[in-house]
This record gives sequence, C-alpha cells and structure tokens, in this order.
Amino acid sequence: MGGKAIHFGGGNIGRGFVAEFLHNSGYEVVFVDVVDSLIETLQKTPSYEVTEIGPEGETKFTIDNFRAINSKHEMEKVIHEIATADIVTCAVGPNILKFIAEPIAKGIDARKESTPLAVIACENAIGATDTLRGFIEQKLSEDSKSSIKDKARFANSAIDRIVPLQDEGAGMNVKIEKFYEWCVESEPFKPADPPAIKGVHYVEDLQPYIERKLYTVNTGHATAAYYGHNRGKKYIHEVLEDKELHDIVEETLKETAHLITTKFTHISKQEQEDYVKAIVKRISNPVLKDNVERVGRAPLRKLSRKERFIGPAAMLAENGDKVECLLGGLEMAFRFQNVEGDEESAELAKKLKQMSATEATKDITGLDEKHPLFKKVEEVVAKVQKDTA
Repeated sequence: MGGKAIHFGGGNIGRGFVAEFLHNSGYEVVFVDVVDSLIETLQKTPSYEVTEIGPEGETKFTIDNFRAINSKHEMEKVIHEIATADIVTCAVGPNILKFIAEPIAKGIDARKESTPLAVIACENAIGATDTLRGFIEQKLSEDSKSSIKDKARFANSAIDRIVPLQDEGAGMNVKIEKFYEWCVESEPFKPADPPAIKGVHYVEDLQPYIERKLYTVNTGHATAAYYGHNRGKKYIHEVLEDKELHDIVEETLKETAHLITTKFTHISKQEQEDYVKAIVKRISNPVLKDNVERVGRAPLRKLSRKERFIGPAAMLAENGDKVECLLGGLEMAFRFQNVEGDEESAELAKKLKQMSATEATKDITGLDEKHPLFKKVEEVVAKVQKDTA
C-alpha cells in the first residue's frame, strides 16, 4: 500500500495498538510526541516488538517502517508530514487534544493532496474526533474551513484493548492484550471508501459501540480498580478473585446493561449479558498483571459528566432506574486521593478539602443541581469528605 500515517502519542497504546494496525496495513508510521527521551529512543530504534497476551499464550510481532519527530522542537517538520499524509491518528488523552490541534490545522492548510486527510482520534472518550475537529477548526484558515470536506474527513472511533503495566526495562517493546475492538464510523468518508486499515470495523452508527464499551469495559475496569485500591489489592485480577468484589463489579454492570439494552433496542439482553461475561473474564486474566493504580489514575476525568460513572448513572436516574452500584463505585473513585504519581488524585483531594459537598459535586461531576442524580452524588461526596476530614 505504501501510505503514510501520522500518529500523535508515542505511548503504549500508540506503539502497541494503533501503530501495530497501521504498520500491518502497509503504512509508514510517523510518531509525534513532546517527550524528549521517548522520541530520542524511537529515533535510535529501528524496530520494536509487540507481544499479544491471550488465554492460549503469547504472539510476537515486529514493528518497523516508522520515524519519530519531536513537535516541541521540530513543528515545521510535523506540519510538512501532515500535509503529505493519508491518515492522522492520536492516543494522547482527551485533555491533550487542544494542544495537537494547531499542527494538524496547519498541516491541513498546507495540503496539496487530492485525497482528503483521514483524521481519527483513538481516545477513551465519546466523540473525541468531534472534539479534536472543534479545536482544529479554530486554527484553520478561512479557505480551508470553507473547503474542509475536500481537505479532511473526521471520523469518531471506539477503541478497546487493555495495555497492562509494562515489564521493567522493556524499552520500546509493548505487551498488550490479544483481544481488541477498533470501530470507526464510515459515514464521514462517503462517497469514497474509508482508509484500508486491517482490523478496523467500520460501522454506520458508532454510538452503541462507544457507549457499550465505555459503560461496560471502562465502568467495570474502574469499579474493580477503585474498590481494589480501597481494599489494598495490587492487581485487577486479585480484585476479581475476591468473591464480594467480583459480585460488586457484576452487579454494577447489570445496571449499565439495563441502560444499554433499553437505549439501544437492537442489542438484546442475552447479547449484553454475554458481552459482560466476556469483559469480566478479560479483566480477570492474571497474565495481564494489570496494576490497580494504573487503571484508577486520572480520577477527575473519570468522575466527569460524560464518563464511565456519571454518564450511565445520569441516564439511569433520568429514567427512574436503579443506580446504587454505580454510586458505590463512584464513592470509591472519590476516595482515590493522593495516590503516588497521580496528579489528579492529589487535585481531587484538594478540591474535596476546599469545597462544600455541593460545590465539589458541581465542579467535579458537571451535574446540574436540578438533575435527579445530583442529590445522591452530593450525599456520596459529603460522606467521603466526612471520612477524610
């Protein structure tokens, strides 16, 4: 194929998931990041290894045909690469999207290619590509804005793959779960075909895939992590080996399953039940050795309005449905404070100390005071504040 893909974010998801798919589809991958040591190492590394871990053992793949650029020092190079690329992807975290928008916008402005650039954000957030597009459009020239359909196509995606804590001294090599799902909406590419990326599942309506994944995989994973942290467990599989905690995770996912099958009637109760069982089995895998603190990190983002706890609980509360288990996970997330190496957990502790329960609920969750979920969350916040005062 011989195309070129620019990928923002040289971390484990970027190297071990997105780049693996792009590489296996024949693209040259250009990593863009601002971490000096990471870019320097990638520049000196002709290839690295991705190890997929599954129930039946390990499979290894070699990734080569890549380059790396530091956007902090070589922004003009990055812009030129985007101007001549076929695809731009990113796995940088939702909060960083605004920072990568400018080089992408300048790259789109500079394009002379006849085929539009495909832009796909690979983040754990609903509508991440739409969010990125909003930031990009603020930086585009008027000419590019008026002819954006000819210059770039923006498609939302839903990704699902667990990247556990890596082995010490692994360098650029990445250990990753064998199971994956990468769904991308097909509509934005019409009437042309979407980019040929092996393993990507193109769908007409992405919303059910995004919400099912976020409110099952991410909600289940985070519930296990926050309860596990509270009970002094080290790994996610140890949490799921504890019958009480295993049942809590399953009961929480019954609440979100009710939401999913009610909202998306084409997903049957049996299908969702099977999906939940498969997810619980995946996160219970002891071979992954997935660290509780790694999964729980960035609690402020995970407690926000459209995320894994408040998102489903808000919709359930609006329908008058049960949210008790989600509130339990939410409480454990609010208790994830001052965890070493996690700035957001320190910021969470600070907010809970300085604000009233009402202020903290509004500020952290983004819920309106009149929302049917607000009072219940406020009670949880007050309880945590009392216990940690």
